[in-house]
This record gives sequence, C-alpha cells and structure tokens, in this order.
Amino acid sequence: MNVQRITILGATGSIGASTLDVLARHPERYAVHALTAHTSVALLAEQCARWRPARAIVGTASAAAELAALLGPMKLPTEVAYGEAALCEAASGPECDIVMAAIVGAAGLAPTLAAARAGKKILLANKEALVMSGQLFIDAVQASGAVLLPIDSEHNAVFQCLPHDFNRLRMPAGIAKILLTASGGPFLHRDVATLDTVTPDEAVAHPKWVMGRKISVDSATMMNKGLEVIEAHWLFGASARQIEVVIHPQSVIHSMVSYVDGSVLAQLGNPDMRTPIAHALAYPDRITSGVAPLDLTTIGALTFQPADTVRFPCLKLAYDALNTGNTAPAILNAANEVAVAAFLAGRLGFRMIDQLIDKVLNHVPAVAVEDVESLLEQDRIARAAAHSYIDD
Repeated sequence: MNVQRITILGATGSIGASTLDVLARHPERYAVHALTAHTSVALLAEQCARWRPARAIVGTASAAAELAALLGPMKLPTEVAYGEAALCEAASGPECDIVMAAIVGAAGLAPTLAAARAGKKILLANKEALVMSGQLFIDAVQASGAVLLPIDSEHNAVFQCLPHDFNRLRMPAGIAKILLTASGGPFLHRDVATLDTVTPDEAVAHPKWVMGRKISVDSATMMNKGLEVIEAHWLFGASARQIEVVIHPQSVIHSMVSYVDGSVLAQLGNPDMRTPIAHALAYPDRITSGVAPLDLTTIGALTFQPADTVRFPCLKLAYDALNTGNTAPAILNAANEVAVAAFLAGRLGFRMIDQLIDKVLNHVPAVAVEDVESLLEQDRIARAAAHSYIDD
C-alpha cells in the first residue's frame, strides 16, 4: 500500500487536531506533508515535533520567525514559510496527495481552490470556500479531476446516503429531498425576547459539539446551517427547494436523503468529527476512527421539529442569498464573519448579527462571479460595508 501524504490547512484547530488523531491510528497509510496555522505557533511547533512535516506554514512573518526559533533546536526536516502563496503551494504541489481544507472562513478560499485546480483529493471542512466561490470551485474540480469529499458531518452523512454512483451534474430522478439536521444550538428553547442579552460565552457553549468560537456562534444563530444549505446546493446539485433543515437536538442522525418511493436513508453516529474525517480519508474504504460505536439501546427518544426562522433569521438570509445567486452568498459570508467577530469582541449584540447581515445584503448588489479577483473584491466591499455599519 502506497503511503498517502496529506497537507492539513488549519492544523491547530479542532478539525486539524481530529485529523491528526485519525492519522495516528493508521501510520501505514498516511504521512504528513505540511501543517499550517495562522498564529498558534506553540501548538504548531508541538505538532511538527510529533509529525516531522516537510513544511510548516503560518500567517505572518513574525509568526514564522517565532516558529523557526522553536523548531531550530529540534533539528527537524521542516521548512518554515508564511503567507497565502506558501499555503497554495503546500496544497497544490506534487508532494501532496490529500488536502484537509480546515481553515475557517474566507482565508481558506485561495489554498483550497489551488488544491482543486491541482487535482488533489480534497477533504472539505471549510464550507465558506465553496459558499463564496460556488461555480468557480466546482468548475475547477471538474476541469482537474479533483476528488471533493465533504467533512461537515451533515454533508458527509448526505454523501453516505446517496447512490454510490451519484453525480452532481445529473441529480437522479429518484431523489426527492436532502434533509440537513441541526441541533438547534444553545438557544433552541430560550425565550426569543431574551436573546438580545446573549453573551459570547453563552453563544459558544454548544450542547453537543466541541468547536471553535466562530463556528459555535454560527451554530447559535444557525448561520452555520444556512451556509451548509448553500454548500449542499453546490456539492449535490440540489435546488434550494430540495434542501430542508430539520431540528434534531440529539445530533444522532447527522442528515438524511428522502427518495420519491417514500424511503428516507439516514446516517447515524456519535457526534464526533473523526467519523466523517476517517470516512473521507479512506473513501471508498472504511478505517477505524477512534469513535465509540453508537449504542442504540441507550439513545432514548429521537425528536425532530421544523426550523423556526423567527428564532433563527440567519437561516432565512442564507436561503435568500442562495436564491439570489451570483455573489450574494459571498456577501452573506463576508458580512457574517465581520458581525461574528464584532459580537465576540463585545462590539455588537447577538440579535444585531442578523440585522447587520441583512443591511449589507441590501446595500451591496450581487453581481456575476467572473473570477477569483472579482469575487474577492466583492468580499472586500461587503466587509467594508459591514464595518461601516458597526462603526456608525
């Protein structure tokens, strides 16, 4: 068996750490080519000491100098670099077979797109890259022959429930609907009238999943699910009306596919990201992930309810952006990133997140996506508009 070499974009985050945990269980199958982080230098240095990658990449020159100083005494065969160009090279170079795309937000777009253009096997955990670039990203995958496998637990579940020969270019007639499950986050049962007073610490306290602060806030507003709706559209070729969000607080069923004959196929498992990571790493094979098997006898009740867009207005904003098309999803994502950062910094109230996004969507016109440069310009314009509303 040939050892496959992997670049992990965002190695120090929760997805990166889970990926390394799975890799450690299969040293005969996988080796690490490159590890990247933005500014978590100390943790990246520890990972380099354990995995001895050929390259370690950070976000800034100062972080690179700090990392080089830490790695120097270790005598590792690790080249230190920084910046977007280095990320793109690590994701697209011939020394790399698999790319785990786990950089949060728009920052992950360029290296993930570079991996797609280079024909890599891409494990996509960065939903924002696909939400932003849409057709550009899909075109790059199809032109190069890259393999695109979803890591989000919901999309990975959908992928597992689709026919084995599924092709997004021709959605099989027998598929009626994709059902994305959502836990409902920490405020599913909280009085809507009290959400104005939500603190960052309350918003990041997810009842089921351990995630980074930004994605945890997105889960609390359900923007995370809205972005997943847009991602599902691009991954599976489904229209907005073919994608339904269902609240499932137990987070046991990770998503479902409904067929026209009345069948509904579901993927179940304990809420642990190592399951979809292991599935995508070895696809079409199966390997151990370290996740405990699901004990059906101890689950108890599984409950479901419709998604409430009064409680979760960000979900409606995402559907609206998908239906608008063009750069509307990129504008939505940019405004959300700015709003969440302002909320976590104490500069914006929780219920002002969706209000800010709505303002930006109404202020910045959606235009046709022509290339990455024009897409990034729209991202810049949307962020500037969001900042201006916050500063007013």
